[in-house]
Amino acid sequence: MTLRILASLILVLSILFLPFWVSVVLALVGMAYFSFFWESVFLFFLSDLLYGVSETRFFNVFFVSLIVSFLALIIIELLKKKIRVSK
Repeated sequence: MTLRILASLILVLSILFLPFWVSVVLALVGMAYFSFFWESVFLFFLSDLLYGVSETRFFNVFFVSLIVSFLALIIIELLKKKIRVSK
């Protein structure tokens, strides 16, 4: 539990102070390591609120990071269920 809280704090600091790609890598690692790392989805929502602009490439959607992080979380969780090997 302490490790999960520490990972969430590191992700918050990376969203606030580091380049976006560092936050994406940390969020993907957190999603792969922890089960249902919903903190990353919430923090990318925060990132969209702070730094987001509407993208014409994505049909003027404002919350691009939120949508992508939510889809990544679902895909990673489904892949984790498929990859697990029974002992």
